[in-house]
Amino acid sequence: MSASGFSATDHAMMVRALRLAERGVFTTRPNPMVGCVVACGDEIVGEGWHQRAGGPHAEVFALRAAGERARGATAYVTLEPCAHHGRTPPCVDALVESGVARVVAAMRDPFPQVAGHGFERLRAAGVVVDTGLLDVQARELNRGFLSRIERGRPRVRVKLAMSLDGRTALANGDSKWITGEAARTDVQRWRARAGAILTGSGTVLADNPRLTARVPNADIAPVLRVVMDRALRTPAGMHVLAGDAPTLVFHAPDAMPDARYTQVECESLALAGDRLSLPLALERLAARGINDVHVEAGPVLSGALFEQGLVDELLLYVAPVLLGSSARPLLQLPALADMAERWHLQVVDHGKVGEDWRLVLRPSYQTPGQDGRTPAVPARQRVMMAPNPVFSERTR
Repeated sequence: MSASGFSATDHAMMVRALRLAERGVFTTRPNPMVGCVVACGDEIVGEGWHQRAGGPHAEVFALRAAGERARGATAYVTLEPCAHHGRTPPCVDALVESGVARVVAAMRDPFPQVAGHGFERLRAAGVVVDTGLLDVQARELNRGFLSRIERGRPRVRVKLAMSLDGRTALANGDSKWITGEAARTDVQRWRARAGAILTGSGTVLADNPRLTARVPNADIAPVLRVVMDRALRTPAGMHVLAGDAPTLVFHAPDAMPDARYTQVECESLALAGDRLSLPLALERLAARGINDVHVEAGPVLSGALFEQGLVDELLLYVAPVLLGSSARPLLQLPALADMAERWHLQVVDHGKVGEDWRLVLRPSYQTPGQDGRTPAVPARQRVMMAPNPVFSERTR
C-alpha cells in the first residue's frame, strides 16, 4: 500500500474509471460524468460509464459486464454512488446485491440527496468504502456540475479569438476570420461540452452566428442557445431565431416579444443598472440544469463577465496576424490606476491548433499574499450568488 493508503492497482483502476467517465462529455448533462471499473485484484471484470441522463449509471453497466465475478470484487467509481430513486434505482442497491466487497470512490457527491448517504448505506451493508483517490482529477472532470450544486450557478467559459496585437475585429466590425479552420473546428467540440452557449445581441447583429455545436459523427445532447437581448432588437431572419436549436432570449421587463420570437423562448430578466443582470441570468440557467456555459460574445459582454468575477475559464485562440491599433480590443474593462490592480490569469493548458495557438486560462482573482488554493474575488469584482442552489434538475 502507498502512503496514501491506496495501492498501485487502486490508482490504475481509478485512472481507467476517470477515462471511461470522460466518454460521456457530450451526453450526460445535467448529470455528472461518472465511470466505474469492477476488478478482482488487477484484473478488470467489468466496466462502464454513465452515457445519458435518465439511462443506466456507470455502476450498473460495470456490474452487468462483471456478472457473478463481481462477488468479492472491488468497484472503483469516480463519484459517490447514488442512494436515492431518481429516474433510475439507487446504485448502492445494485452494488450491495452484486456482492462486491469494497468500493473505492474518488469523491463525495455534493448533491443533497446523496451527499454521504451512499457511503453510509454501503458501510451499513458491510461493504468496505475507501474515498479520496484521485479526488482532484475527479473534481476537475465535473467542474460544471459541482459549480451548479455548490455555488448555485454554472461554470462559465469565455471563448475569444485575437490577433497577436490583441485585437478581435477590424474597426468596422469585420472579424471573419481571425483564426484558421482548424481552430474553428476545435471550438465546436468546446461548444458541445457545454449545456448552453451564451452571446449578446451585439454579436448577433454583427455576425449572425448559428451558435450550434457541430461535431461530425458525435452524439451530442441538446445545447441551449442563450441571447442577452435587453431591448429585443434581434431582427427577423437571424439564425438564433430560426428554431433549429433550443433557444432562450433574456430581455428587460419592459420589452415585449413579438412575432419574431415565436420559435424561441423569451424570459424577462431584472436589470443591474442599464444592463441585464448577469448573476441572475446564471442563476436562471442553473435552475434549468445547465452545468457549463460557453460564452461567445463581444468585448462588452465578455468584459462585464470578467469585471463581475463570473468567468471561471478563458478559452483563447491567438492567430499569427496583426490587425493594427484601430482594430477592436479583446475586452472592455475599466481602466486601472496601478499595476497592482492588473488581472491575473493562470495558464492551465496551451497548444497549437493548425496555424493558431490555443490557451486555456483561469482567472485567479487573487490578492497579494494568498497561497492560491482558494482564489478570492476582489471586492470590486465580487458577485454574491444565491445561497440555495437549485437541485431540481439532478436526475441521476
